Amino acid sequence: MRLTCPPSLPRQLVCNVYECMLLIALLFVAALPFVVFTMLLPPDLGLVLREWVLWFYLFVIAGHYFTFFWRKGQTLAMKTWGIKLVSASGKPLSKRQLWLRYLLACLNLLVLGWWVALLRQDRQFLQDHFAGTRLERI
Repeated sequence: MRLTCPPSLPRQLVCNVYECMLLIALLFVAALPFVVFTMLLPPDLGLVLREWVLWFYLFVIAGHYFTFFWRKGQTLAMKTWGIKLVSASGKPLSKRQLWLRYLLACLNLLVLGWWVALLRQDRQFLQDHFAGTRLERI
C-alpha cells in the first residue's frame, strides 16, 4: 500500500470555487433547451411544477457531469489543482460509490463537511468517508 498525501483544505476550497464556476456555465447551457421546451407547454401547467422539474433536471445533469469525470479520477478543476479521487480500498471506483459521493456532497453544501474535514487528521470530507473514496494530492 502506498502512502498518499491528502490535499490541503485551502487547495480543496479553491478547487471547489473553480468547480462552481465550471458547473454554473454547464448548467446555464443545459438549461437553455429546457427553458425553450417549457415555453411551448400550455401556460396552465403551473410555474411551480416547471421550477421543480427544472431543478431536478439540473441536479441530474450535474450528477452526470461529476460521476462521469470522477470515474476517470478527476474533473477539470481537480486536474488544475492536482487533486485526484480514488477508492479507499484501492479498487476501481464504482458507479454506486460515485453517485453516493455526489448525493452526500450535495448535502455537504450545509458546510458540516468542512468542519468534519478540519477535525479529521486525514482532512477527508464526510462524503468520502461514507462513499469509500478519498482525495489525493498529485
